[in-house]
Amino acid sequence: MSVLIVGSTALDSIKTPTQENPKLLGGSASHAAVAASFFGPVKMVGVVGEDFPKKYVQLYKKHDIDLAGLQIKPGKTFHWSGEYEVNMNNRRTLLTELGVFETFSPELPKAYQSSPFVLLANIAPALQEHVLNQMQRPKFVVADTMDLWLNIALPDLIKLIKRVDGFVLNDSEAQQLTGEDNIFTALKKIHKIGPKYVIIKKGSHGSILSSPKGFFICPAYPLQSVVDPTGAGDSFVGGMMGYLASAKGSIDANIRRAMIHGSVVASFCCEGFGLNRTTKVTLAHVKQRVKELKQWTRF
Repeated sequence: MSVLIVGSTALDSIKTPTQENPKLLGGSASHAAVAASFFGPVKMVGVVGEDFPKKYVQLYKKHDIDLAGLQIKPGKTFHWSGEYEVNMNNRRTLLTELGVFETFSPELPKAYQSSPFVLLANIAPALQEHVLNQMQRPKFVVADTMDLWLNIALPDLIKLIKRVDGFVLNDSEAQQLTGEDNIFTALKKIHKIGPKYVIIKKGSHGSILSSPKGFFICPAYPLQSVVDPTGAGDSFVGGMMGYLASAKGSIDANIRRAMIHGSVVASFCCEGFGLNRTTKVTLAHVKQRVKELKQWTRF
């Protein structure tokens, strides 16, 4: 089955203590779509400006990502610039130029409206709900978010969370949303809002799932060096959704294994700037790391 992914498509300028790379392909939809494409067909919805490099369009096509939902508007593509410290968990935004993304309204081609698996990648919750309103009975809908929307669009976010099957956020966002320091207490509060499946991302410490079948602690694939963690969270949830769409059986039967595959795809993302590393690996590479992670975590 195919995955519909709606989110931001951007040009990212990333600086670390050792390197600087301008205007790489980025955005939540880009990272998630490439990650999901390892496992099956992907439909992507986003917006870019006339300045969007053709080589990036070709990169999407190389991964067989359906671009019927990619809008090309007069103006400039969303541009984000950020700088990482030696500790890659710490970064600061240097520049944000919204460009055509400022007036983005995701409109789904008719063929997209019946997609069974839907990932509402990180964009404003009002836009995520606008996508949901266009869907025809999807099987499984997951929404991702960020602290910005908790600060400026909390009512919209709560309204959205009530409508989705799965909700993904990081540990600090979970604390901000619920007022709880304890992750497991926070998970209970988020379930009360609506979603059956809640995943809390913990960066290099992996993630935690709370579902009707209980808890699952998903490890991160251990890396000897991290080049650039930008997009790792989007890669994780994109890989997870791609795997779920490709697997037979129920969500409960497959979601833990799906998280492991998402974790592995995210590890490749961290080994290069932007999507430079992820776009050079194959499904065989992913399966090898899944095998290794399974060996390292069994007892």
